[in-house]
Amino acid sequence: MLSATSQSKYAARFLRLAMASIMDILRIKPFVEVSIGQLLWGYEDPLLKLAKDVVPKEQKLPYDQFGLLYGKNGTMPDLFTIYTGQEDIGKYGILDNYNGKRNLGHWTTSECDSIAGTDGSIFPPRITKETVLKIFDKDLCRALPLVFKEEVITPGRIPGYRFVPAKDAFASPSRLESQQCFCPAGPPCAPEGTFNVSLCQYDSPVLLSFPHFYLGDPTLREAVTGISPPVERDHQFYLDVLPMMGTALRAKARIQINLAVSQVRDIKQVASFPDIVFPIIWFEDGIDELPEEMRNLMKMAVDVPPIARAAVSGTLAAIGAIVLIGALFFLVRAAKRQEKLHLSNPLPSNATASKTGQLNPAFQNPSDSK
Repeated sequence: MLSATSQSKYAARFLRLAMASIMDILRIKPFVEVSIGQLLWGYEDPLLKLAKDVVPKEQKLPYDQFGLLYGKNGTMPDLFTIYTGQEDIGKYGILDNYNGKRNLGHWTTSECDSIAGTDGSIFPPRITKETVLKIFDKDLCRALPLVFKEEVITPGRIPGYRFVPAKDAFASPSRLESQQCFCPAGPPCAPEGTFNVSLCQYDSPVLLSFPHFYLGDPTLREAVTGISPPVERDHQFYLDVLPMMGTALRAKARIQINLAVSQVRDIKQVASFPDIVFPIIWFEDGIDELPEEMRNLMKMAVDVPPIARAAVSGTLAAIGAIVLIGALFFLVRAAKRQEKLHLSNPLPSNATASKTGQLNPAFQNPSDSK
């Protein structure tokens, strides 16, 4: 209901009055009591059921119940095409297209609208501290940039690089010009620390943020009772990767779902509500460590190449030293043999130089001289 009323704030007044009448007839309240299972996996909502009956076929919602994870616990129908790295290893794991498209079609610039990124499990190898990793998720409605934070040691004594979202990833378009592409309708835009995904959620006023509005405007948290200040250790989104191979080692994907609630005076159920970013739930999805078999392979990938390089370098150095010593040995031996040859064949004392081509007298037969 809050989603429907918030969408109607800027609609024609007669539409708001019509919605108010429908809510009175259906006895719809701003808040409903449901179990955790229903909240996650779905429950029947009278407004949603009504929308299924009256909305044109081409605009109908693809589900008939409301649930935060409704329809997500199964085989994904979407088709992702990624690069294998055969022709360019620098593109390994990067998305080429999503359901046949290379752009989402929601944002105002090609850079913001691009799906260029990975699914978060694999990345191109040879990652450096200057590399910006990008993760694309259709529910995020964009590619999320991650930047290097620190070096870490993951379980199995495997060294890795920790990457976290850039501090301006959810910056307000009104503060940061590069984020204006994510506010195609113009002001008012999403507040600092939140991201408007309504274009990917059938125009529902859904805002994403990090848990407890981490990296967000403090007034968002202060406007809601019961939310403690964010703690980096508990609320930061992070990903640890093996830089040499680009493989994910450990991750914690933490995202909070919020609803932009608006005051609509023509609808009595929300007439007294303030304009507020209302937190609904936050998720933590990730992995603490890889299975032991994979850790052993990763450890081998880290340890063996340096050992192999050292062994090859040592072997080549030893071979080079042997060849050099052998060459010196033969040179010295040849020099000694040449010296012995000169000493064993000295010239006679009466030998003289001859340039006439005649035999030097020193080598003539004594009988010839007579």
